[in-house]
Amino acid sequence: MKTFDVYPLYNVNIVKGKGCKVWDENGQEYLDLYGGHAVISIGHCHPHYVSMLTRQLNNLGFYSNSVINKLQVELAERLGKVSGYDDYQLFLINSGAEANENALKLASFQNGRKRVLAIDKSFHGRTSLAVEVTDNPKIVAPINANNHVTFLPINDLSAWEKELAKGDVCACILECIQGVGGCNVVDAEFAQGLAAACKKYGTVLICDEIQCGYGRSGRFFAHQWLGIRPDLITVAKGIGNGFPMAGVLISPEFKPVYGRLGTTFGGNHLACTAALAVLDVIEKEHLVENADVVGSYLISELKKMQAKEQHIKDVRGRGLMVGVEMDIPQSEVRKKLIYDQHCFTGGAGTNVLRILPPLILTKSDVDDFLYRLHKVFATFPAEPESC
Repeated sequence: MKTFDVYPLYNVNIVKGKGCKVWDENGQEYLDLYGGHAVISIGHCHPHYVSMLTRQLNNLGFYSNSVINKLQVELAERLGKVSGYDDYQLFLINSGAEANENALKLASFQNGRKRVLAIDKSFHGRTSLAVEVTDNPKIVAPINANNHVTFLPINDLSAWEKELAKGDVCACILECIQGVGGCNVVDAEFAQGLAAACKKYGTVLICDEIQCGYGRSGRFFAHQWLGIRPDLITVAKGIGNGFPMAGVLISPEFKPVYGRLGTTFGGNHLACTAALAVLDVIEKEHLVENADVVGSYLISELKKMQAKEQHIKDVRGRGLMVGVEMDIPQSEVRKKLIYDQHCFTGGAGTNVLRILPPLILTKSDVDDFLYRLHKVFATFPAEPESC
């Protein structure tokens, strides 16, 4: 049997990681500004993380959610405190797609509606409802195309208010910094106006913080830059630093009903241990603050490079979630970064380089990356200046 061929793969086999570095099977070191797609929050193989998971595995790897799991209780209390949502409730599952599925399901149970508003170029997952609210027809199968979703421009409040006024919108779902969409940022005026309109028309506001959350933006959640408090918040990726885990933070306005939600593996003992270890490190090493400081430095230095480098057309994002729009294909830049400069980054669309490093990134790492990126740009011919 062969694996199902779903991704074009780089010809690199990564076998070891430490901090912001990874190594392939030949011992070649790489600077990691991709973090396994924003998953590695506290760095590869952090000793505290490894120690806690090893200890838990020696005690108990798994038991079902039909019995008490005090690790879930501890995680909910810790996460509520550090995020500023201690009055919310936590439902634990395994992936970002599951988180968004359950958030949309909760919203529909709450108001009895079916229609959803989402941002153009949004990405919320690859399953059922999650893929239906993803603005990419290529990955939406006919069975998923149920016409529940209206896609609208980012930051165009009047367009969203017009749809909400029809009175049939179940939920609005937002990535406050778009991932696959290219690191486009929701602005505060739009977010606050939308939150007020959702309240007025009885619509649930969902913030998808799966990629932009968990400290990456320089606040615990990206929406906290915008002055809003959504009804539902979805998290995954950085919550477990590589251990599959996700969650939905649920407003106290939602009352749990036995049987509506459920999960076999969600919130298992190893997953909760991983998440608690991540919170330990985030707090002890001040990683949210670090993402803000180092991310601001990264964006500032990239904008300085933009002033000199013809290939950079725009720099956007916040914290350690940054998009560099170029006049050359991101796929070609990424290949040269990996094979020639030994540096991992992400991509979005055709021309956006997406930077998603571990939250432990330093200014020295930024300088190292910029040096490598400059060397890659030097291999592409400059466009002749127009007269």
